[in-house]
Amino acid sequence: MLTGELTRLRPLEPEDADTFWRWHNDPEVNRWLVADHPESLAQIRERFAARKPNSYELADFAIESLAVGTLIGTCRLRDATPEQGRAELDIYLGEKDHWGGGYGTDAMRTLCRYGFDMMRLHMIALWVVVDNEAAIHVYKKLGFQVDGRHRQSFRGPDGQWHDEYLMSLLEGELR
Repeated sequence: MLTGELTRLRPLEPEDADTFWRWHNDPEVNRWLVADHPESLAQIRERFAARKPNSYELADFAIESLAVGTLIGTCRLRDATPEQGRAELDIYLGEKDHWGGGYGTDAMRTLCRYGFDMMRLHMIALWVVVDNEAAIHVYKKLGFQVDGRHRQSFRGPDGQWHDEYLMSLLEGELR
């Protein structure tokens, strides 16, 4: 387990499936997430039961609040290659009562430290919808910089197209 000041990151468990199903059916939580096809609770449970163990290529974590010890979100480093020393980061908090409380910032900082210190990454990158101002604020606070803009690359749940930023953080830049 990886522990920050407000959060603990632990591997995902099959028992987490019910919570993810609830989150995936909340339009507010899904506003800036890439939409998958709807899944039944049974399908999500099956997918979680068949998860492969974390590896260098994919390190998937549940985010727990240290204060209450419950699952509040998820984050991961994916597509990592030792040859490139680079990975992409994904994160979201599904428990809305934890939004704006520093939990996402703490989880990201903890995950980035893990990526740089344990995985020996040189760069961590992410994609974010330009209109997701709250996320961009967090990313910049941690030291991520905008590297480029991808035009109309994200279709929101409302059917509208949005631009995305590619942002990155290099080893030694984490704040």
